[in-house]
Amino acid sequence: MTGILNCAQSLLERITRPFDFLAPLALRVYLAPIFILAGSNKLKHAGSLGPYFESLGIPAPELMVYIAGLTELLGGIALLAGFAVRWAAIPLMFTMLVAASTAHWENGWHVLPETDLTVPWEWRTDLIEEATTRKDAARSLLREHGNYDWLTETGSITILKNGIEFAATYFIMLLALLYLGAGRFFSMDYWIARKWRNTGSC
Repeated sequence: MTGILNCAQSLLERITRPFDFLAPLALRVYLAPIFILAGSNKLKHAGSLGPYFESLGIPAPELMVYIAGLTELLGGIALLAGFAVRWAAIPLMFTMLVAASTAHWENGWHVLPETDLTVPWEWRTDLIEEATTRKDAARSLLREHGNYDWLTETGSITILKNGIEFAATYFIMLLALLYLGAGRFFSMDYWIARKWRNTGSC
């Protein structure tokens, strides 16, 4: 039985190995527009974001808005191009840690309140309960005083709880890229390494 399982495992590894570039490519293509958009928005609205960063206890808030915005914008572009991906992942991971520990931590784990209150990693169930109450109130008001069918035809009404879920998820994806690298074929890192790596010593 062990021999059969070992053979099956070896066969699976041989089948999947030629396509190992797909995982880092998918991570990069998924994350790149998120960071490019987030960074662009921070830089575009830097003047109004300074007081918000200050309210979070971030030192030199005006400067940090620009640093965070440039980190996300340039990091997202690097991910998209597959250029210096391991290096780009490090400051992006740091920005996710800062975001999770400042802007999102007090809101618990989940971004949206539509969740089971018994999940062990959610520490702000009170916010989930309050968000549900307010969502029900909003729906009732909109049904009574608004064109509810038109308002909800592209999606249901919800309230953002804004927990650390997304920041933690992006951090884990960036951590994977830190170790996987940009992947073969569809990245600048791959072609740069083929041409210039191992030509010198360090």
